[in-house]
Amino acid sequence: MKFTLFKIFVILIISVSPSCKSNDETNYNIQETTEEQEKVKSDEKLNISFLLDLSDRIDPEKHPNESMEYYLRDVAYIKSVAKAFTIHLKSKKVKNMNDRMQLYFDPIPKSKNINKLSNDLKFHVNQKNVTLKLLDKIDTFYSKKPLEIYKAAIKDNDYVGSDTWRFFKTNIKDYCIRENHRNILVILTDGYIFHENSKITQGNKTTFLTPKLIKHLKLNDENWRTKIEKENYGFITATDSLTNLEILVLGINPNNINPYEEDVIRYYWENWFKSMKVKKYKVETTALPSNTNQVIKEFILKN
Repeated sequence: MKFTLFKIFVILIISVSPSCKSNDETNYNIQETTEEQEKVKSDEKLNISFLLDLSDRIDPEKHPNESMEYYLRDVAYIKSVAKAFTIHLKSKKVKNMNDRMQLYFDPIPKSKNINKLSNDLKFHVNQKNVTLKLLDKIDTFYSKKPLEIYKAAIKDNDYVGSDTWRFFKTNIKDYCIRENHRNILVILTDGYIFHENSKITQGNKTTFLTPKLIKHLKLNDENWRTKIEKENYGFITATDSLTNLEILVLGINPNNINPYEEDVIRYYWENWFKSMKVKKYKVETTALPSNTNQVIKEFILKN
């Protein structure tokens, strides 16, 4: 008979007398199986990575939002992804566990505290170390430490831009792709990319995208697509053969002065992913976490 981690620990709890002392594996307040856990029946190995854009887009003074600050939305998105990760683990057979989750930045923040928090968020769950206590730790850490990262970045007030293009060129394959895993990269960004050290232009393609560039290219009317295709605008392809990578982009936040800004940003990102042969991708605009949560769960749990 095959058991999932959740079922095994339920049996252990039931079999131990209330008066007996229990170890870490059984001394745990197990909740009833959620509907999501019942639906997820996959033994695939997840390798989930986050790439955070800690540019001034997260600055609540420069980019305030009355309904919910953008950095708090990021934190909630991260928490939703982590929850989907643990739901997946609780549905698996223990012998097939070899799943990972980690968090990256580019450029790497100078703050030692931020980098320490990032290290705290690296988890490798396998059949030797898995306990419900560990899964609870993942949920707890991903509920609290991302907020500490964002608050530290805001407090430092040293926004050096976002070098997402360089991360793809230099690190994406080494950091985010493992053989025999379902590799998922979650990018938290407003959709704009710029870093002074990676400002490259090849023909009409670039490594950056800013509101200023979109305005300069006059991609602000109903003919934006025709102009892009005619002039071959877009991101420079950073790498190739990302056929074993799925990407979920969350937080796209276009400049509302241009009614076509969102369309242009989507076009740049989606065609960039196509040029690198990304297996699967989805680009979502910023929204309240309650509205984005379902999108995240479906992407992670319904392959």
